[in-house]
Amino acid sequence: MKDILPPLNRGRTVLDKSAFDATFEALAIRVPSPKVNQIITCLENELLNLPRLHNVISDTKETKLVLLNLDIKEIKQLEEDKLKMIEGFEVIKHRFKVDYDYWTTEQILYSVMPEGDEETPSSYTATGHIAHLNLKEENMAFKYLIAQVILDKNKKIKSVVNKTNNIDNTYRNFEMEILAGDSNMITELKENECRFKFDFSKVYWNSRLQAEHCRLVRIFKKGEYICDVMAGVGPFSIPSVKKGCVVYANDLNPTSYEWLCENIKLNKIKENIYAFNMDGREFIKKAIQNLHQQGKQFDHFIMNLPATAIEFLDVFKGIYKDQQQSYLPMIHCHCFTRSSDPVNDIRQRVTKMMGSPINEISLHFVRTVAPKKNMYCLTFRLPAQVAFQ
Repeated sequence: MKDILPPLNRGRTVLDKSAFDATFEALAIRVPSPKVNQIITCLENELLNLPRLHNVISDTKETKLVLLNLDIKEIKQLEEDKLKMIEGFEVIKHRFKVDYDYWTTEQILYSVMPEGDEETPSSYTATGHIAHLNLKEENMAFKYLIAQVILDKNKKIKSVVNKTNNIDNTYRNFEMEILAGDSNMITELKENECRFKFDFSKVYWNSRLQAEHCRLVRIFKKGEYICDVMAGVGPFSIPSVKKGCVVYANDLNPTSYEWLCENIKLNKIKENIYAFNMDGREFIKKAIQNLHQQGKQFDHFIMNLPATAIEFLDVFKGIYKDQQQSYLPMIHCHCFTRSSDPVNDIRQRVTKMMGSPINEISLHFVRTVAPKKNMYCLTFRLPAQVAFQ
């Protein structure tokens, strides 16, 4: 038997919880309490078996009601051996009611979306207590109802927001509309055994990148020097420091920088991390010079600004021409591509910016961000012909 569904409320845009009340009728066998276990074992496949509903309910002091699934309209539909097992027991019709609280988010939204919609707009990204939606244009008329249902059905969620414009490539934050719940956008969460706190409305954070944060940090080794050029609030930098690396972390957004500093304190980190609020190119030059004066050099550069990070790679042309390097760093550059041949597309763009072909590259697929638009992490060792030109 398929799951039961709520009443159809096609086109409803204002939530009325009573509109989702529904009554169903099931056959019920009145069974003496001592025999209940025997009967439900025998009728295991014929029981009501619906999520969050009981197969056996109270009746009298001496009896229980064993509910059969809704496809069984007459008791004679049971197999002969099972009919013999319940012979002599009274069979009645039992009506039960379910309301708004019973239905899942998906079931409620399915009942209100226009007929023919293939996807129910119930997915969201949780960032601490905030649920972040990316609603399509055709769902905007239902946005407040969608948000309220998500808020009702997820006890950890206190606020529901929807993005109202594209991400600002300069500061990587976006305008958002609060659709339901608390207006407080300062949230806190745990990732990669670290704590992060920030104002979600003013900085960039995407919880769907957790696996990528963890993957890259796993590559780094204790004692290595990491230059995190577009650090945000620290999802790469802070776990790297806790792993034993020395990190130079930078972000152009003043608010991201403030929360980066706050998260350093929140994780009780007192050494081996240096925070900056600078333009990415200037930061790379300053960080390399600073480390060179100490007789040190970077092992890795992280460039996590997929919309434009490749455009920053020209800063590495001649970056070490006045220095002696025992080895050259690895560069981890996140980027987007719509090409059906991502390796060639990204290689050509990198070659154009660096003025030299990059032969040995590793391309890691991160996620699909839109139809035919994928995010990758390009990893390569800075070529000598670029670094010393």
